Amino acid sequence: MLPGMPPIARRPLSLVGAATSVLLLLFSARYGYHRDELYFLVAGGHPAFGYVDQPPLVPLLAHAVDAVSGGSIVALRAVAAVAAGVLVVVGGLIARELGGDRDAQVLAAVCVAISGTTLAPGHLMTTTIVDLLVWSVLLWLLLRCVGVGRAPTREWLLVGLVAGIGLEVKTLVVALLAACLVGLVVVGPREVLRSWRVLAAAAIALALWAPNLLWQATHDWPQLELSRAIAVGGSATSSSPAEFVLLQLVQVSPVLVLVWGPGLWRLWRDPDVRRARFVVVAYVVLFVGFLLTGGKAYYLAGLYPTLLAAGAVPVVAFVRRGSGRVLGLAVALGVSLLVTAVITLPVLPPTMPADTPVPDLNSDSVETVGWPALADTVAAVVAEQPPGTVVLTANYGEAGALARYRPEVEVYSGHNAFWSWGPPPADATTVVAVGIAPAELRRWFASTTLVDRIDTGVDNEEQGALLVVASGPRQEWAVLWPLMRRFG
Repeated sequence: MLPGMPPIARRPLSLVGAATSVLLLLFSARYGYHRDELYFLVAGGHPAFGYVDQPPLVPLLAHAVDAVSGGSIVALRAVAAVAAGVLVVVGGLIARELGGDRDAQVLAAVCVAISGTTLAPGHLMTTTIVDLLVWSVLLWLLLRCVGVGRAPTREWLLVGLVAGIGLEVKTLVVALLAACLVGLVVVGPREVLRSWRVLAAAAIALALWAPNLLWQATHDWPQLELSRAIAVGGSATSSSPAEFVLLQLVQVSPVLVLVWGPGLWRLWRDPDVRRARFVVVAYVVLFVGFLLTGGKAYYLAGLYPTLLAAGAVPVVAFVRRGSGRVLGLAVALGVSLLVTAVITLPVLPPTMPADTPVPDLNSDSVETVGWPALADTVAAVVAEQPPGTVVLTANYGEAGALARYRPEVEVYSGHNAFWSWGPPPADATTVVAVGIAPAELRRWFASTTLVDRIDTGVDNEEQGALLVVASGPRQEWAVLWPLMRRFG
């Protein structure tokens, strides 16, 4: 056990956290909405205890903020920016829990702040940034509960509370909890699992998660179907096994591997933090599990703030041993921030990222551009069709864009939760299909005519999407709609 707990570096941690939130807010209104944000704004308008692809908390929060702010993208993304700032502070607190003094706490916070796994999700109001915060808070609390730097505390009930809230954000929290449990069983400290507080924490988490679990159970567990679709590449952010491994080295920052790598080693080898070895086992379990099941590379992102915090202690010790090393560290961190900001934030002009390697490293850089143009093009085609014409889209991003920018257009989609909100009215005989292949449409409609293609102005997922006018449904919508359902 560590000889004593260093004081919390309150002011510098607060400043680094606040600076992170301010940086994200400065870029919050550049480019436009991400497809997930557009989707959440619509989903939150259909209140439920769950959706086919996620728990309800973030869509409901996004919709509420949007309604209160009058549709401000800055207000929407301010929630994500604040979450990122808090995540940075938690990184510093984890460093303290692992014996880090003031300098180590600040270095850990700075590393978390400039990490690609903070800046990229912190720019968007999606489940990812909130999930990352939940993972880090849980790991911080677990380190306190097992007594890494002190006698074991009584904070298991907080673990249950945070886990329960996190499970209403993203079900992936289950994977973290299971992996940590495996770690505690394999390398200890096992005695903490005998406390009644562990069962109480599990009960609290389960009680908070119960509404979403019940919703999933009564809707035939659609998230399992979604997981299978993602595992076989049915998502734009799915990656091959080789890409999964490579992205672990670059998604935080290649420079910061020199911090979190030693952090992983320290957690395993340093006797002063022996009671934190379960984190290493959890990392290995999740790494292998996600790799074998087709999980996305960023699923591991929630562990890196803890690894960065663990590595901050030996890095600070290394820097103190030689003159000039402080300057070298500062330059390395500055370069890392500059490169990461260009890749993860809308720094470049909207049309420029497509001409650079940026989209290969961060596809979101071009997926937040072009939605108004898409909506205007589709609306113009609808205006030329008979009254009662509706729009049928291939994905929820297209549907969400139309709902946001062209609310006068009646839009439907078979993708994820949009399918749950029902088919077009029975008397709708003409649709403008967006991004759906004519060959597929001919299975459902007697007549199809290609009329246009989407031009978003950049080379993104929607560029060149087909616009097809289809008419004469071959069967009633009640029969066709189940055939149009798609997970991904």
